[in-house]
Amino acid sequence: MRRTAAILLLALAAGPQAGRAQAGSADPKSWLTYSGNDAGWRYSPLEQINKSNIRGLAPKWVFQTGDLGKFETTPLVENGVMYGTAQNGKAFALDARTGKAIWRYNPSIPGDVRACCGNVNRGFAIHGDRLFIATLDAHVIALDKRTGNVLWDTTAVDYKLGYSFTMAPLVVKDKIIVGISGGEFPIRGFVDAYFMETGKRAWRFYTIPGPGDPGHESWTGDSWKYGGGPAWQTGSYDPELNLVYWGTGNPAPSNYGGSARARICTPIRCWLWMRLAANCGGISSSRRMTCGITMRRRLQCCWMRCGRESHENFCCKPIEMHSSTRWTG
Repeated sequence: MRRTAAILLLALAAGPQAGRAQAGSADPKSWLTYSGNDAGWRYSPLEQINKSNIRGLAPKWVFQTGDLGKFETTPLVENGVMYGTAQNGKAFALDARTGKAIWRYNPSIPGDVRACCGNVNRGFAIHGDRLFIATLDAHVIALDKRTGNVLWDTTAVDYKLGYSFTMAPLVVKDKIIVGISGGEFPIRGFVDAYFMETGKRAWRFYTIPGPGDPGHESWTGDSWKYGGGPAWQTGSYDPELNLVYWGTGNPAPSNYGGSARARICTPIRCWLWMRLAANCGGISSSRRMTCGITMRRRLQCCWMRCGRESHENFCCKPIEMHSSTRWTG
């Protein structure tokens, strides 16, 4: 069996944007998506804090989540309110100036969830009056951002099989896009889209090709059913090409990779995978891959290779993006 990491290109069907500008483009004082904008820049243009004065920063308030363990959220900020997630599925809304809690969300997460690296969550997605969270027990949930009340709750998959969510969802048009975690267990990775209004699943794309899909021949026997390939890093979106870019992670059951390789392919028939392999000098087994779209409309991808004693981080040469790559299916 050959295994590796790859990037997914996913085409989105037309749908209403409900008046939402590209996340991060309208108000630099807001932070409306995990990566700051749909292109995945993770950069703020604000200049009040800079190299000359950053040493003068001092704490003004402290907020306690009420739980122990790792804290990995990237808070969203809109109109002076900070929305964040915490350990074991907890979430909160704060007055960003004072740290005072507006509401708290405290779900009951089963004690037998199998999270490899801590009961963490990386954040919300926001659209209109709704917040969206993907949970450790493999649920996708919409909350009222004013009250924290649950609007809908959809079970994506049975968490007892090793599946979980740890990433922050991505809003694209009328859908919420999420990628599964659990590559340390015998899962088959996937990316899901859910209608934000109802919570109904719109589609699922498996990162490991099944029978009849390109690349399936690289998976021996029935290993494609449990070969890992999670998608636990939030993707990016190009509205001009109407494409979502999503990295995949480690194979199951091991993080360590070595010389193992396989195709974890894309709807564009591995076109992008082949471009990445050429621009990176070859990609060996990876724990995660993250991609963003540069100001010059190039796709920049970085990935982490895991070893038994240390991890290494790499960035590929940017890939040119042209309108000729537009998905027409």
